[in-house]
Amino acid sequence: MVDYTVTIEKSGKVPDGTAEYPFEFDLQPLEGQELFETYHGVYVNVTYSLKSELIRKYLGKNLTRQIEFIVELPAGPIFDMKSETFTISPENVEPNKKIKGFPEFEIEGTVNGTKCCITQPFEGFLTLKHCGEPIKCIELQLVRVETCGCADGFAKEATEIQNIQIGDGDVPPNLEIPIYMIFPRLFTCPSVAARTFKVDFEVNIVLMFPDGRLVSKKFPLVLVR
Repeated sequence: MVDYTVTIEKSGKVPDGTAEYPFEFDLQPLEGQELFETYHGVYVNVTYSLKSELIRKYLGKNLTRQIEFIVELPAGPIFDMKSETFTISPENVEPNKKIKGFPEFEIEGTVNGTKCCITQPFEGFLTLKHCGEPIKCIELQLVRVETCGCADGFAKEATEIQNIQIGDGDVPPNLEIPIYMIFPRLFTCPSVAARTFKVDFEVNIVLMFPDGRLVSKKFPLVLVR
């Protein structure tokens, strides 16, 4: 996406002691390319690095050093978050197809929206209204969904970024449980759809039972800056 080579000091002798050579450049994409924010994923990575090289003459080995720098795109217009209410019950979740026999249960809650500013936390709350069996825990899972172009078409993979346990043990009914999650830098970025790749994100609320059975509710997210 970006490729610059700049000579910041002409050939000559480096003075004794510490020598500083200031430099700057405009970060502009190559023709036909587009800049994206720094992102470290599993199948998609967007990184920017600076490489300095001291060229030595004759038989001296060149000295090089390379470091990564972080790129964030300018913030977009301010928008109002639209809170969303949700209900989780056996009728509106997709349980593991290999496991059957879920008890009657109901979870109600509210999240601050599915279009989220990446610099602000994902917030809300949920309440377990009732459950026919004891539960093990309630978890909040952040997932990246990466789509990559290949010779046979597009490959899509979902992988976990982080998992936060928001309820431990058999949560009592009608207890309001807060939802609070920070989007980790480097491992998240504004949702992007490019010509050869796509990066989306989603949050899953997972209800787990002591014997390993679990059900989850998916919230597709649109992350913006």
